[in-house]
Amino acid sequence: MTQQKLDQFKTLLKEQASYGEAIGLMGWDMRTKAPKKGMGHRAEVLGVLSQKVHEIQTSDEMKSCIDELKGKVEDPVMKRALEEAEETYEKTAKIPVDEYREYVTLQSQAESMWEEAKDNDDFDSFRPYLEKLVEYNRKFADYWGYENHRYDALLHNFEPGVTVEVLDQVFPKVREALTSLLDKIKNAPKQPDPSVLEGHFPKDKQEQFSAEILKRMGYDFQAGRLDETVHPFAIGLNTNDVRVTTKYDETDFRTAIFGTIHEGGHALYEQNIDENLSFTPLADGTSMGIHESQSLFWENFIARTEAFWQTHYELFKSYAPDSFKDLPLDDFYRAINEVKPSFIRIEADELTYCLHIMVRYELEKALIGGEIEVKDLPRLWNEKMKDYLGVEPETNREGVLQDIHWSGGAFGYFPSYALGYMYAAQFSKKMQESMAVESHIQNGDFQPIKEWLTEHVHQYGKMKKPLEIVNDVTGEGLNPDYIVDYLTEKYQKIYQF
Repeated sequence: MTQQKLDQFKTLLKEQASYGEAIGLMGWDMRTKAPKKGMGHRAEVLGVLSQKVHEIQTSDEMKSCIDELKGKVEDPVMKRALEEAEETYEKTAKIPVDEYREYVTLQSQAESMWEEAKDNDDFDSFRPYLEKLVEYNRKFADYWGYENHRYDALLHNFEPGVTVEVLDQVFPKVREALTSLLDKIKNAPKQPDPSVLEGHFPKDKQEQFSAEILKRMGYDFQAGRLDETVHPFAIGLNTNDVRVTTKYDETDFRTAIFGTIHEGGHALYEQNIDENLSFTPLADGTSMGIHESQSLFWENFIARTEAFWQTHYELFKSYAPDSFKDLPLDDFYRAINEVKPSFIRIEADELTYCLHIMVRYELEKALIGGEIEVKDLPRLWNEKMKDYLGVEPETNREGVLQDIHWSGGAFGYFPSYALGYMYAAQFSKKMQESMAVESHIQNGDFQPIKEWLTEHVHQYGKMKKPLEIVNDVTGEGLNPDYIVDYLTEKYQKIYQF
């Protein structure tokens, strides 16, 4: 009977994964190629498919499999898959099917409306959708339950093991260090000249250079593709179909090039998950923070280093406009690492990036906690940006409307970006202890780096919990000192203070 139940469990997982892949493909299409008039119909279809996933996750058959197989399965993959299925069952079963279907449909509608609202700088047109999304997330958090803060229930969806209590201890420490560094940088005598990066850089040339770098990183184009979108993302449909998207700005090449490398880091994670995890809920990144650690590692700890550009600057100039031909490497390197508080998170420099995340974290924590309402967001957003970064957006397009996450209901996601940065700093330090990382970068040999990441992080998918990976790789838990030390050392050298 147990083998029969195990076979039934595997069939349910495969059905669930198959619907999930179809949903992912449709989501990719909506953000890249789909005609605008089809969005409403597509949202309805996504609602139906998502309801099917919900029904599988909460079915009597799934509950029967969990109950009978629990404690009896020796295969480690199936044992871990059972744990994941049970947690999902317990959470998902608490949400009425009709509410879940309505919520998924709302997500698709809200994302489409967000794009329009952002284009028109019209927060009020998006506000009713966001209010409904917040209401649903508050309700879901109450369904799931929490110990100290309602927001913890949502954090758990993206970063299991991390709570408001943890973040409220770590974030202020990092914020204090970063704002202190920012003050020193503002007063440093030797400032980079960002004007050397100006000039029209054709989109097709940016795309060609970006694709070449993806190949050198080890991204498999036979198992993926590169496309254009409004808000860059990577999506893993399965280990052999992991897609990267980017956004091109012909007046600032950094948006696409570093954005593509960032999404390429996500994609390498997905492409190198153990194929034995296919058609199970384990064939995914273990958390958004660990996922983000991989993208930020490639973007910042590799592609923004002096060693990287010592090797790739000539290649870059072969694609770049003539204005770059005589630009010294040192001037280029310092310019791409300029610290300048800005409005846009995805264009933020390394130092101020985490401050952007803290603005969003504090706002959505207060939203979910019922301390503020959606109508308050534009004003509070601008106030926090001024307090933390010293800049105040003049439009909602460059302020509260800039990110896609809330339109998809992804409350609890933003802290993962800062956590990912901290994890990346810890991984980077540990990697340096086992290999000559800088030499590999200078030689343009990324294979050992990719293999190290696959061995210690990628292959496991969700077989390991996020903090388990951090402990196994580094020998300690979350430690923000590494990111502070890294940024201090880097920018003391660049700004000479």
